[in-house]
Amino acid sequence: MDLAKRPAVTALGLDVAHRVNAERVVLLGWGRAILMQLAHPLVAAGVHDHSSFRATPWAAAARLHATVRAMLALTFGTDAERQHALYGIQQIHRRVRGHLPTAVGACAAGTAYSAEDPALVLWVHLTLLESVPLVYELFVAPVTDAERDEYCAGAAWVALALGARAADVPRTWRDMQAAMARTYASGAIAVGPQARELAQVVLAPKIGTFIPPAAWLNRLVTVGLLPPHIREQYGLAWDTRRQRALDRVIPTVRALRHRLPLRLAIWPEARV
Repeated sequence: MDLAKRPAVTALGLDVAHRVNAERVVLLGWGRAILMQLAHPLVAAGVHDHSSFRATPWAAAARLHATVRAMLALTFGTDAERQHALYGIQQIHRRVRGHLPTAVGACAAGTAYSAEDPALVLWVHLTLLESVPLVYELFVAPVTDAERDEYCAGAAWVALALGARAADVPRTWRDMQAAMARTYASGAIAVGPQARELAQVVLAPKIGTFIPPAAWLNRLVTVGLLPPHIREQYGLAWDTRRQRALDRVIPTVRALRHRLPLRLAIWPEARV
């Protein structure tokens, strides 16, 4: 991938990707994105068979830390740092291969999976494109239609570098929504037993026992922001009481974010 094609920071200030990804609070959108990714049976099988983040309370934290480091390098790093982060992700993807153990949705038992499959790369990309701006808008600031388009266009290079087909990668918000709709219509998204098992690690990580308020917030936001049809497939309860709790949390977290000094609200890499 030619990193020279990566969109640059504008002369007037940070581009949308820089501004959105700079915020620590957007981590609250990652749980939603991960559960949506796992709703694809082949993604769930790859994570289930090849990831060790379920092993210990610290394994999930270490995995999250590595993912954050990669995201920060891709957004804020030098060309060399971005290339190093991409290489690391590509090396992991090359090892993730196998077969689906049981039929799930439109995927028959024995269906082969690979993390390098362009369709799976695209699905992971789409979930992040949808989830991260959603959480930014809830907890930080509004996002205009033009900014959503810019965010999609600015993120396209990563999906292309990881093997998604150029014709499939959305450059506008409308294209992203259309790509999501096509994926749903294809029948490829169906929550299976592996996804449900992994979801419990995302929603109730063992390390969360040490920080109950953060674990509660993570679960509330993740479950509450899932598309209803995916939430129902996971068997996750949602009712008016939980919705009211989420409605109270959103302005509270937003107010806290705007009271924080920038050194706490945004990642150090974004302040350079």
